[in-house]
Amino acid sequence: MSLPPAFPTPRPPVAQPSRWWRSGLLAALMVSLVALGGIVGFRWNERAGLINLAAVANERLELYAATLEAELARFAYLPSLIAADNDVRALLDNPDNPALAERAGRTLARIGVRAGAAQVLVLDPEGSVLARSDLGSLMAGADAQRSTSSWVQLMASGDHFSRNPLDGSTDYQFVLPVQRQGKTRANVVVTVNLSPLEATWIDLGLRTQSERLLVVDERESVVMSSVPSWKYRHLQNLEPAVPRSTSTPPPTVLALQTETVLAPGATLVRAPLLGAGTTSRYLLQERTLTAVGGRMLTLSDPSEVWRQSRMAALGGAAAGALAGLLLLYVLYRRRVLRQLLQARNALQQAHDQLERQVDLRTAQLRSTNDELKRQIAQRMLAEDELLQASKLAVLGQMSTGISHEINQPLTALRALSRNGIRLLDTGRIQDAIRNLQSIDEMTERMGRIVTQLKNFARKDSPHNRPVSLAEAARNVLLMLEHRLRENQVGVMVDIADTLQALGDPTRLEQVLLNLAGNAVDAMAHSERRVLRLSAQMTQHRVLVRVDDSGPGITDEQLQRLFEPFFTTKPAGQGLGLGLVISTKIVREFGGTLRAHRLEEGMRFEFDLAPVEDPDV
Repeated sequence: MSLPPAFPTPRPPVAQPSRWWRSGLLAALMVSLVALGGIVGFRWNERAGLINLAAVANERLELYAATLEAELARFAYLPSLIAADNDVRALLDNPDNPALAERAGRTLARIGVRAGAAQVLVLDPEGSVLARSDLGSLMAGADAQRSTSSWVQLMASGDHFSRNPLDGSTDYQFVLPVQRQGKTRANVVVTVNLSPLEATWIDLGLRTQSERLLVVDERESVVMSSVPSWKYRHLQNLEPAVPRSTSTPPPTVLALQTETVLAPGATLVRAPLLGAGTTSRYLLQERTLTAVGGRMLTLSDPSEVWRQSRMAALGGAAAGALAGLLLLYVLYRRRVLRQLLQARNALQQAHDQLERQVDLRTAQLRSTNDELKRQIAQRMLAEDELLQASKLAVLGQMSTGISHEINQPLTALRALSRNGIRLLDTGRIQDAIRNLQSIDEMTERMGRIVTQLKNFARKDSPHNRPVSLAEAARNVLLMLEHRLRENQVGVMVDIADTLQALGDPTRLEQVLLNLAGNAVDAMAHSERRVLRLSAQMTQHRVLVRVDDSGPGITDEQLQRLFEPFFTTKPAGQGLGLGLVISTKIVREFGGTLRAHRLEEGMRFEFDLAPVEDPDV
């Protein structure tokens, strides 16, 4: 009989292929998404970066080409101008005359200096120099070593780039045959040195290290470059252009190996790194120089594009990883939806509460706005009442003088009327007529005083219109006539009758009356009493001044002069509102009221807008 084992026999593990398969699939999918994201990010950013680099480089290429063509276009007219010069024409008619050659040389030198040309030559068809602008220079000495055949070959080549025999810089030569009766009598050669322009390219290349610039002539020879070591190398192993010196170094090849054509005119190439023995990749773009011949090429360094592409690859890989991680979102979707629903409800509650607060605040702002409008209306009404009260206060101060001005004519009228009756009774008609004329003059004077007072006291709405400053001054002096006579104040008026300004006549007279009245009060205890009213045009404004010869005021009083209820008059003789109201009126006219201390007295001045047409 067998006994059961002490421990149960372990069962073989049950395989869980579905769980491991899902984990392996998820891991493979994650790796695939990371790799795909990195590759797509790199390729997409590389293509976009190269296209953008090509666009920027093309703009710069157009700018460089336009600069070069514009620089050479400045000199394109010179050969024709020189060929038409009288001294040159005279030399061509008599080429063996040394005096004509010397005079033509001076003319060429003068034209070359003014135009900025490096050299100007006149050659006969056999290659002999008839006249030159740089006689006695180093260039002339170098040209003396050249054979006539080289000059003939130069003239036959037309406009072209050349190498300067002195310093190896790049020249451009304009060649113009001079025709006489269907035959070539001479050739005008204008040489322009391009080293200043090339120096800016070299400086740019040293500063940026991201762009190389080449100019290739029609024989594929590099005649200008921002890399000095590339000059006079050849993109193809062709015969070099005709040199200006026999010391030209043997040609070498500047090989550009094409890798990828991105777009028409934009190619990814490999170019040699001079001095390093290796090559580097550049973005090549070129433009034909139609006006001067040859091509201009730019080699842009795409290293920054690839650096950004590597960063984009990392970003793409991270995006792929993120996409894989988003798969976990499915496991928590229900929980997230529940959280979103709760958040939406909380947001709706906050929105409703915010709307209630906005409505409440809007109602408060509307109420505040209505209150401000009401206060503004009350303030404007108070200002108008204060202005009218100021007028009445001025009238009250003038009442004594006004009653005196009216009582005197009334007394005279009574006396004249009684005398007129007696004169008529006695038959003295002429004397009676003179009495009646005097009565008419007095009544007219009383009418002017009453009319001026009525206009001044009337409460009109202000309306700016052309105002005669001289007439306003006369009206003010008429109202102040008694006070001026009583205080023995001399008056000086310097206002042209034709001078006009924009303003309201009554309010302008109120300002002048207030300033002139203050001036009369200030001079009450002065030995010399002179009131001066003046107006003149200055800097497109009409400047009105009221000066007095009073004792003046202190610096402290001057600082507070335009404050409400501040006055320098004794207690009971002023409210301190006259200058405040006058300042407000002048400001409504578009001007500013100012006060200045003089050596004797004070000056108040304000500016007004002038009337362009006095006949308006």
